[in-house]
Amino acid sequence: MSSELNRLRLDQTEKALAPYAALRGRSVPAGGWLKSIRESLGRSLRAQATRMRISASTLLKSEAAEANDRITLGQLRKLADGLDCELVYALVPREPLTAMVEKQAQRIARRDVLGVAHSMDLEDQRPSDKFLQTQLAERQRALLAGSWARLWR
Repeated sequence: MSSELNRLRLDQTEKALAPYAALRGRSVPAGGWLKSIRESLGRSLRAQATRMRISASTLLKSEAAEANDRITLGQLRKLADGLDCELVYALVPREPLTAMVEKQAQRIARRDVLGVAHSMDLEDQRPSDKFLQTQLAERQRALLAGSWARLWR
């Protein structure tokens, strides 16, 4: 994939994720969302189970599974629907995707350029810091201009 397509895909994904960034670091209620919303609506376990045409024990197990991160997305979606809620699912990066890609390219550039500089230093031929910085920047640009799949091998 060309670097232009890489950038376009990255930009589109970051725009799609932008509304979710505010949710990063937010905690789930102690008993899970299902139980919290059900109780906030004033519905008993039995009433909610009846409404969904499942047993109270099944609902209880499902609420516990959600609270313990053991529920499937399909099951959670069905139970959310029974609460007149919509399941919204997203992966929210801890930092911008652009920063992740650029940091990885920088790591590889440092490894490549500084590895050669170390060998030259052993032969008492170490290049100047300015030259090394220029080489690092050029290597990073070249990595970002190529296939990004190579950054993660």
